[in-house]
Amino acid sequence: MIGEIIAIGDELTSGRIINSTSGLAARELFLRGHIIRAMHTIGDDPDLIGTTLNRAIKRADFVLVTGGLGATTDDLTNEAVVKALNLETVTNPCVQARIEARVAKGTCTSTTSLAKLAQLPQGAEVLDEAYRMAGYLLRYQGKPIYFLPGVPPQMEVLLQEKVLPGLEEMTPATTSAVAQRVYRTCGLSEIEINNQLHSLEQQGLEIGYYPVGAEVHVSLTGRDLAQGVRNPLFQQGDRFIREALGDNIYGTDEDTLASVVGELLVQHTSMLATAESCTGGLIGATLTQAAGSSNWFKGGVIVYSNALKENLLDVPAETLNTHGAVSAETARAMASGTVACLGSDIAISATGIAGPGGGTEEKPVGTVYIGLCMAGQHREQRCHFVGSRRQIQEKTAQTAMDMVRRALLSR
Repeated sequence: MIGEIIAIGDELTSGRIINSTSGLAARELFLRGHIIRAMHTIGDDPDLIGTTLNRAIKRADFVLVTGGLGATTDDLTNEAVVKALNLETVTNPCVQARIEARVAKGTCTSTTSLAKLAQLPQGAEVLDEAYRMAGYLLRYQGKPIYFLPGVPPQMEVLLQEKVLPGLEEMTPATTSAVAQRVYRTCGLSEIEINNQLHSLEQQGLEIGYYPVGAEVHVSLTGRDLAQGVRNPLFQQGDRFIREALGDNIYGTDEDTLASVVGELLVQHTSMLATAESCTGGLIGATLTQAAGSSNWFKGGVIVYSNALKENLLDVPAETLNTHGAVSAETARAMASGTVACLGSDIAISATGIAGPGGGTEEKPVGTVYIGLCMAGQHREQRCHFVGSRRQIQEKTAQTAMDMVRRALLSR
């Protein structure tokens, strides 16, 4: 089925909030064989909402709308829908009863604003039978139009529990789900990966390349394949990619670099520690996003000043004076000092110039040195990253974690 997605909210068009709901919906619908021809992000403008909705209905088999269903005065979706589709507004008795029950229990103090939640377009079918969140299905000209809340967690619940199963019932039996696997890589550029995988694109499979910081994500997609990812053609493509990219692939689908590093540390019964200067704790923060990180992450130090590098990690003053804080020698000394200071098995360090100022001709902005100390052995890597201060910090953190991963694989 062909669909369109409309996300509504001034907070989206002003950039205050990132539109994450449309991306999530598009991915889930795509994997189930639906084709999303267009995704719209528009403000809280009733006329624009109506125009966009009517155009989408003419072009698509179904439409998914998020946002603007709340009780405040800037939530205008329902009013716009009623006007655009020439419907009436009716009070949903079940929603109204739920609001009154909440007032009686003292969980809210007024029905004045909440009453708006019960005012729905004629024919609306409420999606949440417990009436805990807004959202409804409207069947118009034989086409399903789903209206979901803009709050991502609520939207995701209704998408998974109502929208996807509902569309599945309406989907022709000839429609096949899409088989897809995403390979997450570090160490190769998008062009390098494309050159290695280009021949695979001629075999009836789709390959996509998506740079994400210091990583490149590669998608393998097969349509109308019996058995999905277990289809022989898909399996052949999977083997080709794994053989071509080797250890540059750190994981697939929902894997993260932090979780993969954690699994390897557990396998080697090793504890990791960090020493950070230019990243200001970002490496440690990223590692601890992985569940169970206390089993393999010992801790870290942020040694932004030279004095702390000396006093906490015993980085020799001579090293700092001769080679500078941003150098392979300092990165090595930071990693070695972290093992001694924190008592870890492995330490990773990062020192560099994240910008926007501070660069020189010899060491321009984006110059970063990463040091690794493991089992008495040292490795250093000089990097030059391009981007904003935040982007340079994120690329440094990704590269540092990948350096730990590769060291563990070769152990």
